Amino acid sequence: MEDPEGGVKPQVHGASAAGRKDKKSRRRKGKRGGQTRSAAHPASHELSGNAGQPARPMEDAAGHPARKRKRRRRGGHGASQEGSLQPQPMEQTGVAANAARDGGDSPSSRRNRRKHRGKRGLQGRPLTSAKPSHIHPQENRAEETARAALPREMQNGAGRKGRPENHAHPGDRLAPEHAWPEELYAALDLGTNNCRLLIAQPTRPGQFRVVDAFSRIVRLGEGLAASGRLSDEAMERAIEALRVCASKLRNREIRRMRLIATEACRQAVNGEEFLGRVVAETGLELEIIDRETEARLAVSGCSSLVGRETRSVVLFDIGGGSSEIAVIRIGDNRFSRLANHITHWTSLPVGVVTLSERHGGRDVTPELFEVMVREVEGMLGRFDCPEIEIAQTSDFHLIGTSGTVTTLAGVHLDLPRYDRRKVDGIWLSDDEVSAMQAKLLSWDFDSRAANPCIGPDRADLVLAGCAILEAIRRRWPSPRMRVADRGLREGLLTDMMADDGVWRRNRNRRGQRAK
Repeated sequence: MEDPEGGVKPQVHGASAAGRKDKKSRRRKGKRGGQTRSAAHPASHELSGNAGQPARPMEDAAGHPARKRKRRRRGGHGASQEGSLQPQPMEQTGVAANAARDGGDSPSSRRNRRKHRGKRGLQGRPLTSAKPSHIHPQENRAEETARAALPREMQNGAGRKGRPENHAHPGDRLAPEHAWPEELYAALDLGTNNCRLLIAQPTRPGQFRVVDAFSRIVRLGEGLAASGRLSDEAMERAIEALRVCASKLRNREIRRMRLIATEACRQAVNGEEFLGRVVAETGLELEIIDRETEARLAVSGCSSLVGRETRSVVLFDIGGGSSEIAVIRIGDNRFSRLANHITHWTSLPVGVVTLSERHGGRDVTPELFEVMVREVEGMLGRFDCPEIEIAQTSDFHLIGTSGTVTTLAGVHLDLPRYDRRKVDGIWLSDDEVSAMQAKLLSWDFDSRAANPCIGPDRADLVLAGCAILEAIRRRWPSPRMRVADRGLREGLLTDMMADDGVWRRNRNRRGQRAK
């Protein structure tokens, strides 16, 4: 007997029309090919000899085709072998397979299909959501490299091992997209000891997101105090680091950049000659800034670490060849730029490189340490600055931005590897600073070099930095000090972005998109 849909029905033991109407559960068993017979209609289960067709009526009790609607919805297939079911396609699993097994187009199966339509894929597995198309893999790799994996001092250079150059400033926004990809700013600081580069993009007002970073110890001022000149070896190290910076700058579209050189090039008689060589070999044009500009940039870079309750701050930046100190007094009306609150500043012609070369940095005894402190105290004694009046403890504190104070913080936290995110912005009490200085002074050179927060390239410099810090603490006693792992580069970026008004423009653009 031919199927109305044009196919031959499979030879299975199904229930009769009356049995299907009265006994749904038995109909299901029969449809699966089982051998169960209906007790009410035993004759309906007999097979018809050689035709390969079931001996069952083609109309139900109401006179309608019994299988036509069901097969239309399930999809007709050709004849199968005797006593077997047609195999289900692989896609018909999960909800669809349950609906077919339960009798096709029941109300519950229709509801389930509508509920799960578009939510499940092959073999019922949930469909995975694709990544947003606006996030480019290269941007993800650049951000990951800049924010998490860049070493502060490159491993193949003279840098501090294991110290990450991670600039996740407190309050920085990690934007899911580059809303203004053309607005990248770059800042380079070539100091007496380090060569540092930052490439960043403005985000929220006063904040930016670092896109790329580089830092390497080059010791440009090595031997400068004795000869008054930059040595050939020091210049080669610096130019090699600057080539890396030039490559990073060429690979990005920089809206604006500022590249500066500080104390070593200021003091050296061949400083200008060296910068001419830098232009010829790397294409980078560096400017030598004066000491006042250096002090203002240090303050700009640390402005977000000065709380609203603070009324007075002494900020110091202990460098390789000089140390800048700024006295900041904040009244009731605070300017948007903290540098506008500087009342007095000075630049001491001494840094960790010059002081350690003059007194020795490898084997430092307590007596030699005190000699270095007294020398710096004599320089501070010539700094004409009124005393700071302190009404409450929270009114005044110190801010230190240099490798010396960040090293003390890392040793204090007993970090297995230097982590900028844990150090930047941390508070140290006066007793904690004293304890860390005494601890470092009790170590020999090898012990300092073995510490992961110091390393062999700073082991001969850290105690000279501690001597400068001790002289500053004696001049301005404070119950607490805040550590800043930031400095001139952040100040350069902040000033350039503020001068261009990018935060104001970006805020307007966000408002326009919201409308």
